[in-house]
Amino acid sequence: MANPPSSHYPDIGTLGEDLVAQWLQSTGWIILHRRFSCRWGEIDIIAQFQDAKLDNFTLAFIEVKTRSSGNWDAGGRSAITVQKQAKLWRTAQMYLSEYPEKADYPCRFDVAIVYCQRISKKLISVIASQEVIASSSDGVHNLTLQEYIPAAFDVNHAHYNS
Repeated sequence: MANPPSSHYPDIGTLGEDLVAQWLQSTGWIILHRRFSCRWGEIDIIAQFQDAKLDNFTLAFIEVKTRSSGNWDAGGRSAITVQKQAKLWRTAQMYLSEYPEKADYPCRFDVAIVYCQRISKKLISVIASQEVIASSSDGVHNLTLQEYIPAAFDVNHAHYNS
């Protein structure tokens, strides 16, 4: 029997973003946008948190890296290059120009690292090497949010405006 076309398989990147969005919502964040894109690039998740005690909002631009075993880029961490950071910064600027009412909010760039494992009928149990923040399964894949890094990188305005 031939394999179904690749479009038949779920996109593990989307599955990872779904897991992170669900986890953010469970911790009090409001998801404003998923896959916001412009000519500069795409931001996986844009979320807002209201601190009731301080009566202010925080805006997070979140890059989600979903990887399976044997990946080459340290679970996605090394894929957040200076060039990628610059693209995220420019895309965030475009978002803030489209939504000027949020331009005065404190902003940060977060990174979520998600591990994806295809479920095998031979798999009896999985031993996690790290504490799992959140997990989900679609019946074909097990996904675990391994790491969530708030303010993962600093934005050097002079460097990114060049």
